[in-house]
Amino acid sequence: MRSYSMRDVQRVLRLSPDTTRNLIKAGFVKPARGARHEYRFSFQDLIVLRTARALIDARIPARRIRRSLESLRRELPESVPLSGLSISAVGDHVVVRDGDSQRQVDSGQYLLGLDISMENGVLRVVEHRELAPPAPAPTALPGDWFAQALSLESTDPQAALAAWRHAVDADAGNTAAWTNLGRLLHEQGLTTQAAEIYRRALAQVGPDALLLFNQGVLLEDLGNSSAALAAYQGALAEDPDLADCHYNLARLYESLGEAQHAIRHLGQYRRLLSGDGR
Repeated sequence: MRSYSMRDVQRVLRLSPDTTRNLIKAGFVKPARGARHEYRFSFQDLIVLRTARALIDARIPARRIRRSLESLRRELPESVPLSGLSISAVGDHVVVRDGDSQRQVDSGQYLLGLDISMENGVLRVVEHRELAPPAPAPTALPGDWFAQALSLESTDPQAALAAWRHAVDADAGNTAAWTNLGRLLHEQGLTTQAAEIYRRALAQVGPDALLLFNQGVLLEDLGNSSAALAAYQGALAEDPDLADCHYNLARLYESLGEAQHAIRHLGQYRRLLSGDGR
């Protein structure tokens, strides 16, 4: 059965690596690992990833998203059928169509249609958005703050920050919520608050590759190279195949005049990229 790399996900689905990793951390997909420990996604994983992002953008509550995705995965074939595949909304139901057959997946408003086909061995996913505006977001339950925060980031960063704070308050063990809160604070220039969030997160959930990586980026921006090095090294101790971390270490070591370390990490970065592209 064919598998797809992180680069394929970005090319076919137009999902950034950070978005994909966040969806993995949220538990929406559980991709396999390749020979170099890189993520390898099945056809089903790709469709579930894209559907998860669409449901989040539509502000569907997290518990309904999980229920819909579990049902969707059960209905999806292992590969693209010759007749193609479409996922769309009929009334308030998510429906999978395979040729002439039609199967209801789950109830709940869904604002995205996907046409999926394989042309000359290349997977194509075409998106068709409906004209109807999304329904207003419901009052969030504790488990819904994560989904609301993701949907608000591109349109209302301040509201997204508030939602991320609610998310970590509701579930202090949610590593992805801590990571996103720290990242968004950093992006908004609130570096002191971001540093405190990373400190609290690591104390709460323990070492985590993405938390430590983001902390390293922040520490670099604050001019604390030695602390940034320690954070990056800690990230690689948790996930030796975090390619971006090898790249940042290579660059940081080069700026510090540590050419041998810089070359080693740059080489590892290139090997990981090559492995992802197989």
